This record gives sequence, structure tokens and C-alpha cells, in this order.
Amino acid sequence: MNDVVRSLAALAQESRLEVFRLLVQAGPEGLPAGRIGDSLGLPSATLSFHLSQLRQAGLITYQRQGRSLIYAVEFAAMNELIGYLTENCCRGDAASCGLAPCAPTTIAAGGGMGNDRGDGSEAPARARVR
Repeated sequence: MNDVVRSLAALAQESRLEVFRLLVQAGPEGLPAGRIGDSLGLPSATLSFHLSQLRQAGLITYQRQGRSLIYAVEFAAMNELIGYLTENCCRGDAASCGLAPCAPTTIAAGGGMGNDRGDGSEAPARARVR
């Protein structure tokens, strides 16, 4: 229960939710911190704070590649959270509601991130409005 509360608290902030959603779109490969900041218009210090909060909640992880930190979603943790929130959906039979856990796959170079519009382009993450 504490993990659920911690996860929901981390996501209950607009910028962190946007970061998390962008990383979900990126899939298991993740994104470098600089690209996340550029995509969402977040200054480095602010982004660092939000990434730290998401990491402490167990929702994302990172790995160092050279001088870059690559952040990615912990899909198992995300699925556990979704499972907790939906465990009694449709009288306990979530499959009958069409709910299924996310099972990301590695995307081949040049492939989309699951937001294919059918025209070869991807739907961009929502930019932060200032």
C-alpha cells in the first residue's frame, strides 16, 4: 500500500506526470535527461528534481551511457500500480473490461513509439505550456 501511495503522490504533479508519460512513450530504451528537458521545456535543475521524485517512487530508473543519463520507466512498477487500481474492475475480471498490463517491446531503429498516426509520423508528447 505504501508503494501505491508513493507512486500516486509522485504522479500527482503536472511536470512529473508529463515526464512519466513521455518516458512511457519512449519505451524501454528510455531517453536522455537533456532530451526530456528539451521536449517538455523544463530547466535542468527542475527536471533533476522531478526525475529524482519519480526514481524515489520506484517508477523510473536510469543508467549511465557515457556522459549521459538515460531514464526509462519501470514497467513492472507501472503495471503493479495499474493492477492495484483496477483489481476490482468489472467485479474482479479486468480482462473482460479489456484491461491488460503493458508489455513494452524494444523498438527497432526507425520505428515509432506506439503513437503511430498511420502516416509514418509520431504524435509528440504534449509540450509544457508556460
